[in-house]
Amino acid sequence: MARRLLSLRCSPSPVLPVVTGGIAAGLVGAVLAGCGGPRTAPAPAEPVETPEPADAEAPFLWLEDVDGEDALAWVREQNERSLARIEAHPLFAPIREEALEVLTSDEGIPWPTLRGGQVYNFWRDATHERGIWRVTSPEDYATEAPDWTVLLDVDALAEEEDENWVWAGSACLEPDHDRCIVSLSIGGADAAVRREFDLPSRTFVEDGFRLPESKSRIAWRDRDTVFLAPAFTDDDMTTSGYPRRVLLWSRGTPREDATPLFEGEREDVSVWGTRFRDGDEPWDLVGRARTFFTRDYHLLLDDELVHVPIPDDAVLVGIMDRHLLVELKSDWTTGGTTFPQGALLSAPVEGLTGDGLVFSTLFAPGPRQSIDRILRTENTLLVSILDNVRARILRFTRVDGAWQQHALAVPELGTVRLLTADDRSDLAFYQYADFLTPPSVVRLAADEDTHETVRNEPTWFDADGMAVEQREAISADGTRIPYFLVTPAGFEPRGTHPTLLAAYGGFEISRTPFYSGVMGRAWLARGGVYVVANIRGGGEFGPAWHRAALRENRQRSFDDLIAVAETLIDNGITSPDHLGIQGGSNGGLLVGAVMVQRPELFGAVVSAVPLLDMLRYHRLLAGASWMAEYGNPDDPEDRAFLEAYSPLQNLRADTTYPTPFIWTSTRDDRVHPGHARRMVARMLELGHDVLYYENIEGGHGGAANQPQRAYIAALTWAYLWKQLAADGALDAAD
Repeated sequence: MARRLLSLRCSPSPVLPVVTGGIAAGLVGAVLAGCGGPRTAPAPAEPVETPEPADAEAPFLWLEDVDGEDALAWVREQNERSLARIEAHPLFAPIREEALEVLTSDEGIPWPTLRGGQVYNFWRDATHERGIWRVTSPEDYATEAPDWTVLLDVDALAEEEDENWVWAGSACLEPDHDRCIVSLSIGGADAAVRREFDLPSRTFVEDGFRLPESKSRIAWRDRDTVFLAPAFTDDDMTTSGYPRRVLLWSRGTPREDATPLFEGEREDVSVWGTRFRDGDEPWDLVGRARTFFTRDYHLLLDDELVHVPIPDDAVLVGIMDRHLLVELKSDWTTGGTTFPQGALLSAPVEGLTGDGLVFSTLFAPGPRQSIDRILRTENTLLVSILDNVRARILRFTRVDGAWQQHALAVPELGTVRLLTADDRSDLAFYQYADFLTPPSVVRLAADEDTHETVRNEPTWFDADGMAVEQREAISADGTRIPYFLVTPAGFEPRGTHPTLLAAYGGFEISRTPFYSGVMGRAWLARGGVYVVANIRGGGEFGPAWHRAALRENRQRSFDDLIAVAETLIDNGITSPDHLGIQGGSNGGLLVGAVMVQRPELFGAVVSAVPLLDMLRYHRLLAGASWMAEYGNPDDPEDRAFLEAYSPLQNLRADTTYPTPFIWTSTRDDRVHPGHARRMVARMLELGHDVLYYENIEGGHGGAANQPQRAYIAALTWAYLWKQLAADGALDAAD
């Protein structure tokens, strides 16, 4: 079993808290490549051809031509107009300098990944703009100055090959960990080049496994065989643009001669193959994602694919001590027992080929609890739990044929997040942080429940006098919506404090407390108030909290954010002229919809890499994969509720909106830049002021390197200060 198992979750960006999981994360486990850092692409892959929609004559469709001459001329014009106004603010230059100092500091934490008893890290700083991939021992990692061995210098590789390489991750052969598949993209990417890399010699393998740039997937089976899920041609792909076939590809043979293993339907989201380990025992798995939230699992047993009979919305986490581990997303009755939604179950794997699976409960969540992440060490299963949006970690072990549970002694406040675990020992690392406490990496001996802080990020701003509270607002239907309120030193509720309200509200992704040196210096230290709302659609309270805002119920997430905004105003925290909202990706849709519905509540809106046309989203790039979240615009019933809130379609000439700042990337191959472009064009056509920035690199994260991230941070915070501070708003005449 892969020590990260098969279940991945994502956390908010520590730089700009606007882009988080969900769309940014992709699918479950090995379907798409990982969480945590947005991945982007050079030129977006062509979407799978589908019939023209009913709104084919919608205005500004020419702006969906990503690299079209006219479209790019329009982008350059909007960039020039908007950037001149934002960069003129006196805080732009100092914030940019401060952000770059934070992002390129060599005193930051080298975040660890444990593999085969070693600690791997990918590192960027002022000297290594593109980054270096490196390794050290766990003992050395805990020292003040670890002795790193550099495996790959991406800056040097980019110069040598004259290519704009951006690191996109690695996957190493178990159990030896001496060969890896390295992913590199042009400008940052979902679409990427995959190459086999030899760790002992620190070189790419000549005539090794290699894939040209695409959204294909490749995973080790053994030293001479890989699972290949190609995405090169229209026939290879689903309507979402991801692989629909799994092949076995042997070393030294043409890719075209790979042996077919599994084929999904064209209307599926994706398929994938992978090998994971339970100790020394390998298990081969083929998965099929029918929708974003439903999937089938098959284990390859004696050269036959055997279906795992669990609910289609459940997650097969992995196998430990020959027991299947399954996380439920709905109540499930099997074998005469009803297991609750959100529970973690176990069943002996022999039941697959015997008398059937017999499940028992490892963990059943309470009404305000949810599973956040699951990792395995050599002998323990670690499960982090959110309890009213506060984290704790449970340890499970098998003793004398039975599971035993133990709550680990982690801090009760702030965010405790499992980072990585070892397959050669019971070592793991977790992160601790809160809004005012810099992150630390804690070394955990999981079997002994001992904890040692081994790395600390510098303190980037003076938090003396600042405070954090967890409060609640009441939404339109009476639901209690928690939110975190971070106030600056000397705060008094006078209704005049510039306040930024951030939220996401989708894809069962949780927003938890985090530390950001960039945000702290740019906003909190200058007197701003920061708020994170845990609205429905997220995962803070488990699958039910997410499903409460799915499809026809999406308005609930908008109502939740509105309720928090109104509560902040009613309690004198701020007032509409001083209140801004911020969200990215799905969160960009959120703030776009709320701006259109309740423009009088806000003085600023930051919508980053957003979805904004909900009648065409499914026809652009990966959009078809999100129909389980939003609905199908080609279905008349779905189209009715999508049209009711779609920001682009609900703009009005006779409504006064706050001047929003909308930004995206030309190279985003997940959420098409046409969403942002057409929203801006429509606002201008209707006579509204709007600020726009489009980065030519950076994809769904908006930036491909640290200087670009610092620049976008400076644009964002300077815009917010001008809009929300007492000296007035950034108007078109500035």
